[in-house]
Amino acid sequence: MSACAYCQQRKGKRPCPALGAICSQCCGEHRLVRVSCPPDCLYLDAGSDYQQKRLSEQFMPVRREFYREISEVGGEQAVALYNLIEVVMFSYFHGRRDGLDAEVVTAIQALRRTLSPLHVPSAPMPVFAEHLKKEYETFKKQNPQQIADSSTAPDVLDRAIRFVSGFSGNDFQSRRFLSGLIGYVKMYHPEIAAHLTKQHQAGHIVLPGQSFMPPAASEPHTHGPGCRHHH
Repeated sequence: MSACAYCQQRKGKRPCPALGAICSQCCGEHRLVRVSCPPDCLYLDAGSDYQQKRLSEQFMPVRREFYREISEVGGEQAVALYNLIEVVMFSYFHGRRDGLDAEVVTAIQALRRTLSPLHVPSAPMPVFAEHLKKEYETFKKQNPQQIADSSTAPDVLDRAIRFVSGFSGNDFQSRRFLSGLIGYVKMYHPEIAAHLTKQHQAGHIVLPGQSFMPPAASEPHTHGPGCRHHH
């Protein structure tokens, strides 16, 4: 059996379409990040599901703490803003294997700049940043009193950038935050994950009230399809 084509130390027990043979440790750590995996690789789906489940368990308590923080800072409007960002992130990235946390940070930074009173037009936004901006503007236009505006949103977005960056880590090509978020929604709110997936495929605008807005409880409850609360 040949050595792992990546580390050259352990045995390459897994057939790797990109490298020839790879060990399970390098496959798990470097797939799609440092190894150009083709979409038909047998290990992609199983590996992604495992990573998402593992990270969702770590993501849940820090997410809860972040919601508590922004609720104390900006109330329901601050929560609605970050809720919208989560919905847009899940809808956009849940079916993509190449999405990076850096795209999320860049998009939130771009939205932060557009809402700043000192905003100066810059170069064209990346695709996801433009998508997030449009979703914010649409929701703001339809529900002007329900979401943080230019006077309070910058502080919430600064905190969101720190939250995403902190969970993501120092690797520029990290997917740790996106995997944690996507895994969290799939694991703890599967009905909402299915609903948002259908909405995204149909091209509908996704609104925060359909997703993950948590109440003051030990674990955030998700309002959405199948929710049995009486209004």
